[in-house]
Amino acid sequence: FPMAAADPQVLALAARVTESREQDIPLLLLELKGILSNPSLGCEELKKIKRDIYDYGLAQYCLLVLQQDHARLRGGWAAAAQLAEILSHCCVGLEMKEDPEGFYKKFLPSAIDNLLVLGKRLQARFIRAIKDREKQDFLQWFQTVTDAICWLFGGHFQLAACVLQNDRFLQLLITDDVETAIIMMSVLHNVLRINSSAFLQVDKETLHSVLDELVYKLSSTTNPAVGSAATKLLLLVAKLSKKLVQLLTARYKGLKDLLNKRWIGKGFDKDLNQLLDVLCLEQSTGKGEMQKQHQAACIIQAVWRGFQTRKRLKKLPQAVITLQRRFRAKREQELQHLTKQKEDEALKLQMQLQRQRAMRLFHERQLALLDRVHASQVNKYMEEMEEKSALTIQRFWRGYRARIIFHQQKQSLKEYKAAVVIQRAACKFLEKRRRRRPLSPWREPKGLTDEQRLALQQKVDDYIKLHPASQMSEEMSKELHMQAQEKLAQFLLRSRMDHRAAQRRETLLAQVNTDVELLMNAPGLAEITEKDLCVFMSRSIPVATKARQSHNTMLKRTRWPWWKKLGDEFMEDDEIPDDALNTELETLFIGGRK
Repeated sequence: FPMAAADPQVLALAARVTESREQDIPLLLLELKGILSNPSLGCEELKKIKRDIYDYGLAQYCLLVLQQDHARLRGGWAAAAQLAEILSHCCVGLEMKEDPEGFYKKFLPSAIDNLLVLGKRLQARFIRAIKDREKQDFLQWFQTVTDAICWLFGGHFQLAACVLQNDRFLQLLITDDVETAIIMMSVLHNVLRINSSAFLQVDKETLHSVLDELVYKLSSTTNPAVGSAATKLLLLVAKLSKKLVQLLTARYKGLKDLLNKRWIGKGFDKDLNQLLDVLCLEQSTGKGEMQKQHQAACIIQAVWRGFQTRKRLKKLPQAVITLQRRFRAKREQELQHLTKQKEDEALKLQMQLQRQRAMRLFHERQLALLDRVHASQVNKYMEEMEEKSALTIQRFWRGYRARIIFHQQKQSLKEYKAAVVIQRAACKFLEKRRRRRPLSPWREPKGLTDEQRLALQQKVDDYIKLHPASQMSEEMSKELHMQAQEKLAQFLLRSRMDHRAAQRRETLLAQVNTDVELLMNAPGLAEITEKDLCVFMSRSIPVATKARQSHNTMLKRTRWPWWKKLGDEFMEDDEIPDDALNTELETLFIGGRK
């Protein structure tokens, strides 16, 4: 705390704020309003109290409280609006000599930013409010916060530039709500009145945004209050600088007509006429230059249009030919589509008629057969027909499934065959290259000289002396020889067995390749003959017998009652237990090759 004598009320309040809970601080800070509004205080005493409030951190507390969500705090938005008013009154008239940079460059801009954030929140709540009482309260609090902002930059005019350059100020100004828009335009009017040079120093994007919003309000509303406020602002902007007038006439060319047609006779004709006079004066000065530019533009347009016309006339025959060709192609395509559609419909109708005739013939044949069959044999005949029908359905279904699987594996088979062909060609190429390689002529090795022979003999003798050989008995040498013979015999036997297994694998691969080629080259069911059928029959009697047994067992299992198939839901489709196979040799055989 500062050592100079402080106001006892401020000192007591600072102590209470320091010792209180966070949720009680906003209500305690509201007591500053009574301290500042004491009528018995003089000018110097009021300045001293404001300095004590800043030195004891109460102004900083107000700034921190304004950053919070007041919907959850005690006192709500009303307390927030009063704290904004208290903060602005504390800052206005306060002169800091000890730490001016912290106060003028950090604290005051932060206060402006927080007040604009609070205003944005109140504006959003006001727009969303439904009840009239709530809307009136939020509008009153919004007015209080904007008045606090005006009072703050009115006491410190350098803050006007901070207000204009703040993005939240533009967000507050850009709104379709009438009441808040009028209030924000009054804030902008106060900024221009207090520090007009700040408006000229803002960046071009901010300047254009503000002017765009003012002109938009004139063009999108018919409210006289909004029109009057926007007109006064544009007039004030036009009086600031001649460049701004040129910007208005160049950027908004229909502004003069808009003002004449919509806002004449709305109650603010004096300001409107002054604005129109300024715009007309600027347009009259630049009229001669505009005429020259207009004539130059007309000449350029005439030359360009003539060039384009000549270019288009040169391309006209080719364009007509292209258009005719595309038209004929499209017409031919439509005729083909119609012809194909008629053929499809005729084919569909023909297939439907054939199906109806086939069904009618089938039913007639069934009725004729039932007339011929004895009554006691009808059930047996029906069972045989059901069995034949089931077999036919199964045959077609298995064929369909086998064809799907085959088509799925066809690509992999093609890739496998292509790889085999490439490998075979590579092996042949390498073999030919090996055969063409010339044999190097025999060169007799050079003999050793006597000196080299003596040197090598000396090295051998020295090595033997350093590494004497271990003595081995005759029995150990014989045992080692026997072990070597046994391992050699095992290796020869294993190599012979591996050679036989490799030959058997090659034979099986050749057989599989032959079967695959037969399946791929097999004709369809409609074109098959007895000779083609013999190709797929097995010559091995055991294999044929096993196939018959498996087929008969599968047929019997399909005719079992439901109580015998209770455990089949846990078995695979192709899995048949060994005890279910029998040795009956009956009708159907699905053949294969061994």
